[in-house]
Amino acid sequence: MSDIATRKPKERKRGSGVQFVYNVLRDEILDLALAPGSPIDEIQLAERLSMSRTPIREALVRLAAEGLVTTLPNRSTVVANIDFLNLHTFFDAITLMYRVTTRLAALHHQPGDLVVIRARQAEFAKAVEDQDALAMIATNREFHAAIAAAARNPYYESLFLRLLDEGRRLLRLYYSAFNDRLPQQYVIEHEDMITAIAERDVEKADKLASEHADQIVAQIRNMIARDHRQQIAL
Repeated sequence: MSDIATRKPKERKRGSGVQFVYNVLRDEILDLALAPGSPIDEIQLAERLSMSRTPIREALVRLAAEGLVTTLPNRSTVVANIDFLNLHTFFDAITLMYRVTTRLAALHHQPGDLVVIRARQAEFAKAVEDQDALAMIATNREFHAAIAAAARNPYYESLFLRLLDEGRRLLRLYYSAFNDRLPQQYVIEHEDMITAIAERDVEKADKLASEHADQIVAQIRNMIARDHRQQIAL
């Protein structure tokens, strides 16, 4: 029996059973404890979480809308695959969104935006200090979402949020490349971006955002292509 099947559920908080199931499955998918392509057994999940199948099905609908699970024609559900063959198109799109939202934030931000951006950055820095990969993923998303909101273009913001959500598992690989001990320089990169935005230095904001995207993409590519073969004497 797999570790997932025997894992005890997290202590359930008050509130929606759907939210509880959604949180458990989302965390396991993002942490790659549930591998891409692996089936989700509703009966087994109901037993593990001590839940009926109704909230589980509703949670799966939410996860499907976020692109984290896929419902097959036979109505079974699997964890969504990561499309490694077309990663270059994803990298192109998310790099562009890093750049354009940061540029526009430098141009259009209002004082209240900086308060929110700095608050999200403080949360990200705390997650890095705690070496909490799932918190790093969540707070990184909210940091860049705050910048996108400050850009004052809802179309760019919507697209960027979609890309950030689709890239959460790739970001998990990124943090894994550092054994979840993210170097402080990457926290500083965020700080530099905030400074450029605050100073309304559009070109510098663009440059910093581009470099930020470049190093993330390079690290993910290196992680995926790493040679894990073992030399075995025959």
